[in-house]
Amino acid sequence: MKLIRLQNKKGFTLLEMVFYVALFSVISLILVQAIITMVASFRETQITADINQTNQVLERVSREIRQAISINTISATNLKLNTTDSSGNPATITFTISGTNLELRQNDVLIGNLNSTNLKVTALTFTQITTSNSSAVKIGITVTSNRYGSLRTANFYDTLVLRGSY
Repeated sequence: MKLIRLQNKKGFTLLEMVFYVALFSVISLILVQAIITMVASFRETQITADINQTNQVLERVSREIRQAISINTISATNLKLNTTDSSGNPATITFTISGTNLELRQNDVLIGNLNSTNLKVTALTFTQITTSNSSAVKIGITVTSNRYGSLRTANFYDTLVLRGSY
């Protein structure tokens, strides 16, 4: 009687290797696609946050207009308001566009830019509205986010009545 030797196979067959390489490739592709999607979503979120930051800018301008006593000077891109400081002394607040920044000045001294470095103010308009009972200012602001080379533009509008005029 012959003995049949069983050979002890060590290692992988070619078919097993092809299967594992294919499985690894599919999993890698899924992970890479998920990472690309997450990065794109993160960028989109940052651009949206930049644009939404304009709401804070507009709120600051609105608050100053509401608290103003009167309009000192107004032009299409410049607004100077007569108001009072925290001590009750007469003061002026000026909003003007300089390059792509919306500047805030108090008594003609630059306080700072209201927009962030990632947000460009591309248009700013002030329009005075005067009635027999009150005085108001219509604001229009156009901003562009310049993050990641993506140009996203948004327009914001508001009309505010000066407190000293009613």
